[in-house]
Amino acid sequence: MQILMDIGIVLLAYVFGSIPFGLLIVKLKTGKDIREIESGRTGGTNAMRAAGFWAGLFTALMDILKGAVSVWVARAVSPGDDWLHVIAPIAAIIGHNYSIFLPERDENGKFVRLRGGAGGAPAVGGALGIWPPSFLIIFTLGALTFFSLGIASVTTMAVALFAIIIFAIRAAQGLMPWIYVLYGVFAEILLIWALRPNIQKLLAGQERVVKYSLYGKIRERREAKEKEESK
Repeated sequence: MQILMDIGIVLLAYVFGSIPFGLLIVKLKTGKDIREIESGRTGGTNAMRAAGFWAGLFTALMDILKGAVSVWVARAVSPGDDWLHVIAPIAAIIGHNYSIFLPERDENGKFVRLRGGAGGAPAVGGALGIWPPSFLIIFTLGALTFFSLGIASVTTMAVALFAIIIFAIRAAQGLMPWIYVLYGVFAEILLIWALRPNIQKLLAGQERVVKYSLYGKIRERREAKEKEESK
């Protein structure tokens, strides 16, 4: 019976993670389909591009809850099952990235793939559910990464790395099981896989850089100087 309950929790986490809050919020605010804008992803970053700062923020908060709630429910049902506490938020990230509610079909109606986001916000949420103070640390480090480098994809991949480091330090101190470090590892793999196109752009030097970041300002000044020298 417990095994069936655990399987049910994982499936529930996947379904909850599949709810495309970004698509719903952008649709309600602007009438647009977020899948047809910029990256086509349903996460907070693309929601902000499609409908403004507050739409992006609200989307990110709801996506964070996907990961956190999955851990809280798993702990309520199976308090001593650390594996379930890891698998449930991972299922929420998978649901977010490959939503059962967002199937994509070709012109012939044939199923192509499941759409979704990149998984950064639910990954942060999973860490929040596992150890609540980690949210403040990851949020702070994530903000520093974003406003220094100005690259959303790098920031997204960094949040899982921060979770790995935080949980590894706590596990080494005997403050939590080592198995929670695997949460960060699994989350990182999912984020990297989802962001493959962005990684290719990074390697080609073509990834979008936010202008109001430190690197964005430096690059803007360098380009302006090069333009001036070429005249």
